[in-house]
Amino acid sequence: MSIAGGLLTLWTETPLKYAHQISQLIDAEAYLKLENLHPSYSFKYRGISHFILQKKTEIGDHAHFVIASGGNAGLAAACAARRLKSRCTVYIPEGVTLSTLHLLKSEEAEVVVVGTCYAAALAAAKEFVDAEPDRVMVPAYDDPLVWEGHSSMIREIDDEISKKPSAIFCSVGGGGLLGGVLQGCKAVGWEDGKLYPALNNSSVTDEFDFTVPIVALETMGSDCFYHSMSLNKGRFNAGEKKLPPTVDLVHDKVNDVYLAHFHKFDSKASGSLGASEPAAAVVRMALDWPGGVHCVSVPDAISMETLALFANDQKMLVELSCSTTLVPAYHPALFDKLLGRGAPEEKRTVVFIVCGGFKTSLSEAAECQNLLETDPRGNGEAWTVKYDDGSLFTFDK
Repeated sequence: MSIAGGLLTLWTETPLKYAHQISQLIDAEAYLKLENLHPSYSFKYRGISHFILQKKTEIGDHAHFVIASGGNAGLAAACAARRLKSRCTVYIPEGVTLSTLHLLKSEEAEVVVVGTCYAAALAAAKEFVDAEPDRVMVPAYDDPLVWEGHSSMIREIDDEISKKPSAIFCSVGGGGLLGGVLQGCKAVGWEDGKLYPALNNSSVTDEFDFTVPIVALETMGSDCFYHSMSLNKGRFNAGEKKLPPTVDLVHDKVNDVYLAHFHKFDSKASGSLGASEPAAAVVRMALDWPGGVHCVSVPDAISMETLALFANDQKMLVELSCSTTLVPAYHPALFDKLLGRGAPEEKRTVVFIVCGGFKTSLSEAAECQNLLETDPRGNGEAWTVKYDDGSLFTFDK
C-alpha cells in the first residue's frame, strides 16, 4: 500500500508521459496520463480499490465484495479484493468471453454467470448482497468514494506540470472517470478563474487565471452522457428533449437533471462505454463546472483508426473506449475546433487520460490497422462527429 494525497491506497502513481509526436501534430504540449498501467489495466482500479479498502476498514476482514460487471470494473474489484485477501464475487451476464472468465478467475474471483443482460446480472448481485450483512455491493461508477479514488490522478498531474492545462480529455460512459476528474480539478484549484480564453474569445493575462475545461468523448450508439447533457440547462436539446427511438427520458429529482436511458447499444465500444444511463450526480457536476464540460460523440471507425495510430506511435495497445479519448490528438481539425488555434505565441498544454482497459487483443488491433491501411487518411473523404452544441462537425481524414 502507499499514501497519496493523505489517503492510504492500493495503487501507485502512474506516469505522465510527454508525447512529442502528438505535440507536433496538434501544435500543443501534449501529455498522456497512463492509467492503463494499473494492476487491472485501467483507471477503475483507483476508485474501486479505494471503495473496497474503505469498506473493509469499516466492516473488517469478513467483508465479502460483490460487483455486477462484464468488464473493467469487475476486474478492478477482483484485483483489489485479492490484494486485501478478501472474497470477491463477480456477477456477469451470459455471452462473456472465455478470456474474460479466465482473467477474473486468475484474480481469485468467484464468478457467477447469470441473465442475458447487465440488468439481470445486477439484479441477481443485489439479491445476493441483501441476503447477508457482510456482503458489500461495489459500484462500478456511481459513488462518491469511487470518484474520490479516481480524483487522485489529477493531484498527480498537478505535481508533474507547472501550470494549469488548457484542457483535459477523457472518455465517458457512466461518468465515473469524469466525476473523479472534476473532483480532482476542484481539489487542486483548477476550478477557480475565468473560462479558458479559446472557448469564449476572451483574453487571460495570467496563465493560472482560468478554469480548466474538460472534453468528454464517447462513441455514437453508446453516448448516454452526450444525450443526457443535451437535455439540461439551456443546452441544445433542453426544450424539445428529442431522443433516439430506443432511448427513454428520465428525470432525477435528487440532482434535478434529465438523463437519457439507453435500452440497447450500437457501438463496438459499448462493452466499456455502454452505460444505460450516466450517474446523475456527475451530470450535475458537469453542468455546473465553470470551465465547461464539452461533449463530443464520434463514429466507431475513427476510434478504430485512432487505436491503430496510437499503437504505431506510442507502442501500446488500448481498448476502443480508450482510443476514443485520443481522437482529437490525431485529428488537428477537431482539436482546434475544441480549443481554438490561439495566439501564435501561446503554447497550449493538454492532458489526455489514457484510461486503459483489459479488452485488448492483437486480432482487434489488426482489424484497426487493416482499416487504417484500406481506408487511408488524406484520401479526400471526411469524418463527421456530433459536436457539443448539437451540430455536426465534418473534417477531412
